[in-house]
Amino acid sequence: MIVIADDITGAAEMAGIAFEKGMNVEFLTEVAADFDATAGPTATVIATDTRSMTEAEAAAETRRIANIILEGRPSTPIFKKTDSALRGHVVAELRELMQATGLHRAVYMPANPSKGRVIRHGTYYINKVRLHETDFSFDPEFPATTSVLRERFPDAEAAGIIMPDAETQEDIEHMAARYNDGKTLFAGAADLFQILCNKECGRRKAEQPLPMVKDGGRLLVCGSTQSRPPRLGIAIAPMPLAIYDGADDLSLWNTEAYSSEHSLILTIPHTHRTGKEAATHLRSVMAAMVKQLVGERQPAQLIIEGGATAWATLRALGWKHFRITQQPAPGVVSMQADNGTIVTLKPGSYPWGATFAPERKL
Repeated sequence: MIVIADDITGAAEMAGIAFEKGMNVEFLTEVAADFDATAGPTATVIATDTRSMTEAEAAAETRRIANIILEGRPSTPIFKKTDSALRGHVVAELRELMQATGLHRAVYMPANPSKGRVIRHGTYYINKVRLHETDFSFDPEFPATTSVLRERFPDAEAAGIIMPDAETQEDIEHMAARYNDGKTLFAGAADLFQILCNKECGRRKAEQPLPMVKDGGRLLVCGSTQSRPPRLGIAIAPMPLAIYDGADDLSLWNTEAYSSEHSLILTIPHTHRTGKEAATHLRSVMAAMVKQLVGERQPAQLIIEGGATAWATLRALGWKHFRITQQPAPGVVSMQADNGTIVTLKPGSYPWGATFAPERKL
């Protein structure tokens, strides 16, 4: 099974689900020309950043990945992970995958009834509130201007994309069984992927929170201005105001504790800047600082909060291949890079308590 996700936190969520089902999971942030879908793991999850691209760029990247993974293996099963709030270039990417696979039908199921996200009579609701009446209406790249799927994706039906209602888990199970005929491309959110994975194997025993590292050090990256770092007895290095306001001189940032203690928490303690330009600057400079620190000393664990920050950081480091080792909490995954470092990805909206046992100390 191969999963292609349009952002890294969505990819991590799928990897965690597959891991919990007992699969050997490989996690990639880049697909090279020599990729072999028949080798190694039972599930490969590919993280892309197509949601942040233009529609043309997203379609081209999806086409490139599909051509590589399907070369000589046209029957390889693919699941397309999409956002559960209708964001992204959904139709453009599904068109490319359908063309690459030769499939003429796709079932697009963004509903997540387990999280209060349902589709009723073609309208998307989050906890009984229509999507365009939620905070997603303020999304900087894909603001929800409508809650009606046919209005959000007016060309979906002509492209062979089915967008069924789903108010319960049973609804999703019914649709998965109805179209699980080898002739349909499945796309959507976690609840659909859970059901498809249930057909593969059983469930692992519940995982324990991440153990504290005694040797080798730990580097935590709090990528959100709203984040409050966990209390772990580790030195905290807040981003200086000058860097926050636009400077890119990393020498302004006092990270000396990392040299002596080998563990550090990077934070952003300011909140007065907003907008895409500011967000791009913050994650870029954070990624540059992590690269500098890792160059000084490779940590045993690298924990990154926030999907955009995680993508920028791993790209800056050049780390592209991982094996999933643990799911400390739903949506939070730990994976081992080829160099041995354990990388943990945590969505910005998730509490730190779900990742670490609060009573444990370094």
